[in-house]
Amino acid sequence: MVALFNASGGIASLLVGWLSYYRQPSPALLTMIATYLSILIGGITFTGSLVAWVKLSELMKPKPGLGVPLRISNLVLFVIIIITGVHFLYFGAYASLVATIALSLVFGVIAVIPIGGKDMPIVISLLNSYAGLAACAVGFEIANNLLIVTGALIGSSGIILTRLMCKAMNRPLSRVLFGGYWPKAKAGEKGYEAMGGEIRPITVDDAFYLIESASLVVIVPGYGMAVAQAQHALKELGTLMEAGGCDVRYAIHPVAGRMPGHMNVLLAEADVPYEKLYEMDDVNPVMDTVDLCMIIGANDVVNPAALEQPGSPIYGMPIIQAYRAKTVLVLKRSMAAGFSGVENPLFYKENTRMLFGNAKNTLQALSAAFKKGRE
Repeated sequence: MVALFNASGGIASLLVGWLSYYRQPSPALLTMIATYLSILIGGITFTGSLVAWVKLSELMKPKPGLGVPLRISNLVLFVIIIITGVHFLYFGAYASLVATIALSLVFGVIAVIPIGGKDMPIVISLLNSYAGLAACAVGFEIANNLLIVTGALIGSSGIILTRLMCKAMNRPLSRVLFGGYWPKAKAGEKGYEAMGGEIRPITVDDAFYLIESASLVVIVPGYGMAVAQAQHALKELGTLMEAGGCDVRYAIHPVAGRMPGHMNVLLAEADVPYEKLYEMDDVNPVMDTVDLCMIIGANDVVNPAALEQPGSPIYGMPIIQAYRAKTVLVLKRSMAAGFSGVENPLFYKENTRMLFGNAKNTLQALSAAFKKGRE
């Protein structure tokens, strides 16, 4: 939805900028620059956001090796866009403006396609910033102060958020935009199963005993919780756990989910107290003292391959170090890899137990077990 909103803002800026200049061409340099920028940024935002929507909907699968040819095409296309822009500003050629429209739409597609799945929350934040900058440029073109101010606010705040997310991911923005797809994992890097590890599935009743005996529980929500709309069921279970004297905390990774703040929004919707939410840097130092770390549909953000496997595509990404807890309980639909496509060695560790099923149904079953056990 956020990607589609960004796309709407981009195409609106492009159309307003284009039609305003078409109806009343202005020789003023500032107006021509504003027209050019509104069309260029609006076009990139529109098609780039549509590609992001397709990728976030998992309708497009990554193809390693595709990034390098597209990056070369990006560079060539960018040079052509600059040339057409200079031609428009210097000669006022309307044909150059039309060419910029077409080129910006193409550029938006090939700029976002190579970006890997786990970087999409950063891309969404950046595209949101682009939408604001395009609106700001339109404001200068049509002399609308409201558009100038609001567009500048959205653009600047989006850039700040993008920078914060890149810092949290330990990745420069240039690596996100120009790094291409993450490479495939090399042989021997597909988790601990190949090294003799095994999956340890448990039932709801067994999970209930694990949770009931824990004094400190850290819950790590992920995209699986969002898909199952399980935030309200999680809040109910957390309340029951706290009623039994358990200290319940929610650990939030900066890029968990598909958009900035995805988990914060869902937990706030379920009325989880804000003071119960802990950032990654606050919860990792105490993870060794945690009795149970419950992972609700998260994958990449708790993947120890980011720390243990130098050849892994996600190596170097900061994670919530759930594997250090005394016991790890993973609620997951299947053994499928996360959005980055990297298998998770956490599932094969000796202190990990897997509880398979729809997160909402599983959490409701655990709540029912708690209520029954206290009757």
